[in-house]
Amino acid sequence: MKHYDYIILGTGPAGYKLAKLIAKTGKSLLAVEGGLFGGTCPNVGCEPKIFLHGTIAAALATQQLVGKGIAEPAKIDWSQLMKTKKARFDSWPDETRAIYENMCDVEVGYGKFVGPHTIEVNGKQYQGDKIIIATGHRPHRLTLPGHELTHDSSDVLSLSELPKRTVVIGAGFVGIELATFLAAAGSEVTILVRSDRILRGFYQKYAQELITKMEQRGIKIIFFTETQKLEQIDNELILTTNRDEEIPTDYVIDASGRIPNADKLNLESAGIEYDRKGITVDDHLMTTASDVYAIGDITNQKLPKLTTVAEYEAGYLFDYLEKGKSEAFVAPVIGTTAFAYPELAQVGHIPEKDDSNFEIVEHDLSGGSLYAGMNEQTKLTLVFNHGHQLVGASEIGAQAADDINYLIPVIGLKITGDEWRKKLVPIYPALADKIGGLL
Repeated sequence: MKHYDYIILGTGPAGYKLAKLIAKTGKSLLAVEGGLFGGTCPNVGCEPKIFLHGTIAAALATQQLVGKGIAEPAKIDWSQLMKTKKARFDSWPDETRAIYENMCDVEVGYGKFVGPHTIEVNGKQYQGDKIIIATGHRPHRLTLPGHELTHDSSDVLSLSELPKRTVVIGAGFVGIELATFLAAAGSEVTILVRSDRILRGFYQKYAQELITKMEQRGIKIIFFTETQKLEQIDNELILTTNRDEEIPTDYVIDASGRIPNADKLNLESAGIEYDRKGITVDDHLMTTASDVYAIGDITNQKLPKLTTVAEYEAGYLFDYLEKGKSEAFVAPVIGTTAFAYPELAQVGHIPEKDDSNFEIVEHDLSGGSLYAGMNEQTKLTLVFNHGHQLVGASEIGAQAADDINYLIPVIGLKITGDEWRKKLVPIYPALADKIGGLL
């Protein structure tokens, strides 16, 4: 049985960053991957998503400028867009695998525990002094009758032909973003929402404004609705809801959430505790098994499931294991965005009904020349504590992600308005130029 200093299960962003760091130490390392090398983000997640968003956002921007300098709105050629996307991304798994093979040993297959520090892959067993689980998340799939007729986000991100009619089940990040893309390209999109809100965890005032914008573009959003069954009848699909309503469509996307990739790991044999949200870790990211760690989306920590967070945890774990830094893991200030149109972005404290301990200030940025030139109705809400320190920010607008990125260091580094004005002269005209005044 071959022995390693480290075994990493999963080659996504968390595993990739940690593997590159460990490889430089000269320690022996085995990387195990049963799916796409590189994981979700570069293959069927954030990278291809933002690639498509670039085209979609540009096209939608022209729609709101018709009559204000644009004569005709841009039209999206979905088939051509997908060909362009595939030309860029289809080679990434093989390229990532080659990178791994140049820096460590690799096993292609799903690894499972057969003991506290023993992994089995394809019938072969390996021991590791330290094992890191970084297997991530995958799309949840509903078990309703006809579920085999649904598609997940991975399917959509490689969808060659645009469906005439699309139903999206779910209104989280994935559902809202995919609905935006497909509708912008010309599909007739209906979103089924189980509750009364979309994008839980986001500032709901702006989420409601996003609903209005999406509906104005022809997207139909139906609340308090669940799918009961799906049937293929002749050349179309018939989706039946809990209201006994029948919705004819051509394509159904199951965007009902994501679940941890833990079912093939045989965690019980190593004494590793987990639940439906992922693997339990302590304040050094160690599982309930000694010297077995978990990082990224596979953990059940109450943190956003983002590539940036996974990579941050990988960096922390390397410092803890290899540099002797004993400090407990503390989550950084984390920004999040829904790449709809307009974008929703936020960081820190989000306004709630009872915010007596905070000062909430909303700014309408639409009057600024930059946003007016885009015909953008951009709004920014800032949250201050009683010491007038910025502790939260939310924005709705076509450039919300970039705008909020200006404010993340203000919160994380606790920069005051005086410090900003004294030490920084940002580019004008842009939001950063206004931050000194906003603070």
